[in-house]
Amino acid sequence: QVHLVESGGGLVQAGGSLRLSCATSGRTFSLNPMAWFRQAPGKERELVATSNRDGITYYSDSVKGRFTISRDNVKSTVHLQMNSLKPEDTAVYYCAIDSRTNYGMTYVASEYNYWGQGTQVTVST
Repeated sequence: QVHLVESGGGLVQAGGSLRLSCATSGRTFSLNPMAWFRQAPGKERELVATSNRDGITYYSDSVKGRFTISRDNVKSTVHLQMNSLKPEDTAVYYCAIDSRTNYGMTYVASEYNYWGQGTQVTVST
């Protein structure tokens, strides 16, 4: 059975940093797009960053230049380094994997078929 487990969330002051990690088990995902999404209260889940099997990345405009997604294809883990955090970054962050795609990028939440349980990130002023 596949499990994705996020860690690293917490409370941080504006301007601070956090590093999220997503550990997987049950199978390997070295070929598949891996991503981070977030969902703030009352808002839709949005793509934060995604990385394909070759390490090519995509970032939403709201986090570009501040967040960095990285992955370890051997361990099938994915990380999100978040710097210069802002109060508007407050949300539950989810890692996700599209195991049905081996090449290219996946940008739409509905196309990701494995999800973690989420980790809360709260940025205070």
